[in-house]
Amino acid sequence: MAEIQDSGGGGHKGGKKRAKKLSTKVDMTPMVDLAFLLLTFFVLTATFSKPKSMELTFPVPPDVIENQPPIKNGITFLLTGDDRIFYYEGEFRAADDAKGAKTVLQELNFSQTSLHKYLLDKNKDMHTQIRDLKDKFEKKQMADTTYKRLVKERKADKASYTYLIKTDDKATYKNVIDVIDELNVNVVGKYVMVDITKPELDMLIAAAGTK
Repeated sequence: MAEIQDSGGGGHKGGKKRAKKLSTKVDMTPMVDLAFLLLTFFVLTATFSKPKSMELTFPVPPDVIENQPPIKNGITFLLTGDDRIFYYEGEFRAADDAKGAKTVLQELNFSQTSLHKYLLDKNKDMHTQIRDLKDKFEKKQMADTTYKRLVKERKADKASYTYLIKTDDKATYKNVIDVIDELNVNVVGKYVMVDITKPELDMLIAAAGTK
């Protein structure tokens, strides 16, 4: 607030009367209070940037199980350096045996016409069924709880693929996250990260070294 102070004045005895001199004093206290109020408001209402992260839940490592049966309908991704992805389907075989031929690694990349298309083709039936469920839900033909339950059951179907993600020491976290993102985009219900085995690592090194 501003106020005007009287600096006195008047005249000398028997002389002319002088005009009073006025001085202006500005009180800055209200402005300082307002500044602190605005600062407090913006601090309390501002949204601070949050670190981007992806939550992954891993089960407790089980005890060593001998003769563990292979995962049915399994597809294994092997990630290595230079943004390269190798994969194989079914059970891993380091050499020809009575059950089948030796595993041969195939290569994918992170383009829309490679990994994305591969997952889209593999999950085509699931996409169709979930899309049909979504259409019925949007048309009010089923309840929300029923829709969510059926989608969850479809993703957990034993006939659907289970994807295993394995990496060597040259793979990057970015590659792992990119693969998981593609799995989520393609409505994959079952995937897990596991350690790469010695035979798989040897085959991966051999395949990656050919290019």
